[in-house]
Amino acid sequence: MTLIRVSEAARFLGVSDDTVRRWLDNGTLQGQKDKQGKLVIDGIELAALAKSQSSLPQDPTRVGSSARNRFVGLVTNVIMDKVMAQVELQCGPFRVVSLMSSEAVRDLKLKPGSVATAVVKSTNVILEVPNSGKDS
Repeated sequence: MTLIRVSEAARFLGVSDDTVRRWLDNGTLQGQKDKQGKLVIDGIELAALAKSQSSLPQDPTRVGSSARNRFVGLVTNVIMDKVMAQVELQCGPFRVVSLMSSEAVRDLKLKPGSVATAVVKSTNVILEVPNSGKDS
C-alpha cells in the first residue's frame, strides 16, 4: 500500500494542505499515522478522489476521435520561423508543447490567448516512479 503525506496529497490534487486536512476532518478522506507518526492517506483512496474531482474543460472542437488523451488549454507562446513553429499550451497544471509547420499555425490562427486542444495518440508512453532509495 502506498501511503501519501498530506503535503504531497495537496500537491497532487492541486489544493492546499488545509483543504486536505478539512477533507480528513469531514470524512471525505480517511487518514492514518505512518511509522514516524505523520498523517498519511492511502494512495488508492487518494487516486479515487482525484479521479472523481477531475473535470476537463469542454473540448471546443466537438469532433469524434479515437485519441483518448485530449488536453484543452490556452496557447501561451508561439515561436515561429519561415517553415516550423513551436506552440505551447497551458492545460490546467500541465504544459504541452507541439511542433508543427508555420503554415498550420497560420491556418489555425494560433496565438497567445487562443483556445486549443492538444490531441496525443501514442503507442509509447513512459511512466516513471520516485526513487525508493533501494538498490535494484
